[in-house]
Amino acid sequence: MIKVGQVERVTQNRVIKLFQNQLGYTYLGNWKDRENNRNIEAEYLTQWLTQQGIKDTLINKTLRELDKAASLGETQNLYDANKAVYRLLRYGVKVKGGAGEQTQTVWLIDWENPDNNHFYLAEEVTIKGNQKKRPDIVVYINGIAVAVLELKRSTVSVAEGIRQNLDNQKKEFIRPFFTTLQLVMAGNDTQGLRYGTIETSEKYYLEWKEAGVNAFESLLDWHLSLLCEKSRLLELIHDFIIFDAGIKKTCRHNQYFGIKVAQEFIQRLEGGIIWHTQGSGKSLTMVWLAKWIREHQREARVLIISDRTELDQQINSIFKGVDEQIYRTESSADLMNKLNQTQPWLMCSLIHKFGHSSQEATEEFINSLQQLPSNFSPKGNLFVFVDECHRTQSGKLHTAMKQILPDALFIGFTGTPLLKQDKQRSIEVFGGYIHTYKFNEAVRDGVILDLPKTLGLKPRPSRTAFS
Repeated sequence: MIKVGQVERVTQNRVIKLFQNQLGYTYLGNWKDRENNRNIEAEYLTQWLTQQGIKDTLINKTLRELDKAASLGETQNLYDANKAVYRLLRYGVKVKGGAGEQTQTVWLIDWENPDNNHFYLAEEVTIKGNQKKRPDIVVYINGIAVAVLELKRSTVSVAEGIRQNLDNQKKEFIRPFFTTLQLVMAGNDTQGLRYGTIETSEKYYLEWKEAGVNAFESLLDWHLSLLCEKSRLLELIHDFIIFDAGIKKTCRHNQYFGIKVAQEFIQRLEGGIIWHTQGSGKSLTMVWLAKWIREHQREARVLIISDRTELDQQINSIFKGVDEQIYRTESSADLMNKLNQTQPWLMCSLIHKFGHSSQEATEEFINSLQQLPSNFSPKGNLFVFVDECHRTQSGKLHTAMKQILPDALFIGFTGTPLLKQDKQRSIEVFGGYIHTYKFNEAVRDGVILDLPKTLGLKPRPSRTAFS
């Protein structure tokens, strides 16, 4: 007899039907008594790789490389092992058929064609670790466990499911099983779904929000239908996972939709403004958008502009923290020199380096732009992210930047409340709003605190552009 409460059993049965009938997953069954359940089911992965035309020799070597990455040794932590597996999922496994043969890339997931992958789910998956544990539902892609879901009945807080996930990741339980997992989820019918990644602490689990009509009776089913739809799940794993200096992160809904709309603007060669309130993850939005640009735009180069040394340092640290080599310019001459070359692809700079002084471009400097070296021509397909763009939208420095980079596409980022005149000026300079995430939305989502309420004060009437 399955040791699940009767009410939870009803929810679990319904969720399994949702995955089968609505999302098109294949149900592998109840794995409570199945022996040797693993996060890499070699039989299913071998079957899929064979269908892709991969030879047995390469399949065996691929499996060994994947197993090696997913193994938790005595000294390796979960974060590093999960990161190693993610790299193989994201960029493929590099293997040789034999001595003297060229290295080939074997893909574990077909990212471009979601329907060419095998999406599975199994329930009551018994995992033998230091102690036996049994996640309610495990999602597999081509035999690789990529998501886990703990379900609770409506009267039990979803926080209980989150804490169960966190317990399962402890060394005393089934930590090695989580080396391949990309999304870790918990849910019930009243609160819906909460999601995170490995080792995400309880307070940082996220709730998905999306415009549209909930066609399901349960909020949980609505959330699962959005996050676990095949192409959406692949996209979240491929484009919205980051390893940030020891912490694995995925996106909030505002970051996802902001970037998705920005992608459409960029494909139309349009700039604009991303206005996400302070504290809502603007820096990681820049990271994910920059990575997408590099992979989807020919000869792409990204220059990130700020107006304060501490912001410039912060941007430099954030990109290096996620293993992106960013070049921080040293002077005006250094900036012009790097712009005149094809590398590096990613740079950050103070806007002041478009001028002679540390504070402002002089009329003489703007006039002297015509006297730049005769061979000066900004190289590559330039995209300029302007941080705190409401502060850098006017003045001679901005004029100088636009004159030096006449063909660049500019995207402004800000999260500061704007007076109406600032809002109008920003639109004139950068174009319309790509995406907004308002202060009250972030408060409602629990991303930031409503300061007046926190202090027991009555909120004053807002003078911002987005109230």
